[in-house]
Amino acid sequence: MKLLTLNTHSLAEPDYEKKLRFFGDLVIRERPAVMALQEVNQTISSPPLKAVPPESGYRPCGGFDGPIRQDNHAWNLARILREGGLFYHWTWIPAKLGYDIYEEGLALFSLEPIEDTEQFFISQSQSFTNWKTRRIAGIQAGGQWFYSVHMGWWADEEEPFACHWDRVREGLKRHLDRGTTVWIMGDFNSPDDKRGQGYDYVKASGWLDTYDLAEEKDRGITVGQVIDGWRQEGRQQPGMRIDYIWCGHKVPVQKSEVICDGEKDPVVSDHYGVMATI
Repeated sequence: MKLLTLNTHSLAEPDYEKKLRFFGDLVIRERPAVMALQEVNQTISSPPLKAVPPESGYRPCGGFDGPIRQDNHAWNLARILREGGLFYHWTWIPAKLGYDIYEEGLALFSLEPIEDTEQFFISQSQSFTNWKTRRIAGIQAGGQWFYSVHMGWWADEEEPFACHWDRVREGLKRHLDRGTTVWIMGDFNSPDDKRGQGYDYVKASGWLDTYDLAEEKDRGITVGQVIDGWRQEGRQQPGMRIDYIWCGHKVPVQKSEVICDGEKDPVVSDHYGVMATI
């Protein structure tokens, strides 16, 4: 089983359509079982779809009944994959207003049918206009739970990472207590080499980094330059590993590899992706 996570930057990316096609080609080639995507946008001014047909594979996330707009990144990725002969079941949830023009959210794609979905706030703020508002989105497929998340920063005075993670851990505890396999994938905004911060905090709570578990791995770097959110004084740090695939219990991991980093495949976002072969 291959799992893939990517902070897509989606509509905010230069040459967006070209990069969307590049990423679609990679997915068609690699066929990951589940994909977790972050910063999955749609423009507020884009017309809503009149209806999302069942044959599109879409399933509303955790009771969300808002519109899917014509330029929704997840919708258009699913369309490209279908045109390439690969059908995914997928869901999307908006979390906040991005760059004052986007409804920015989270998406999950699964080759197996989606059995259930859920989403909840992990930030104290629940205001859509507050750029620090955060949600987590999850799907159940094949009896396992898979989540996509975009975390805040460790030292943020208003929305510290530790509070976000505490809400994630508490919200998913019931699945682990039942012995269900749970995966959390996404942009954690926490470099793995910063001791005593977010990465160590997650590990100390018992979650396992598939990069650590992998028999074969590369350097793991997922951000090659300074990006939005890291430009503040004291945060700037190119060459970071901040995107992860975590599991709630130990699993055999054959390989962890960075994708879309400009080496084997074109860069499609301000983040590189991570793909783990379980």
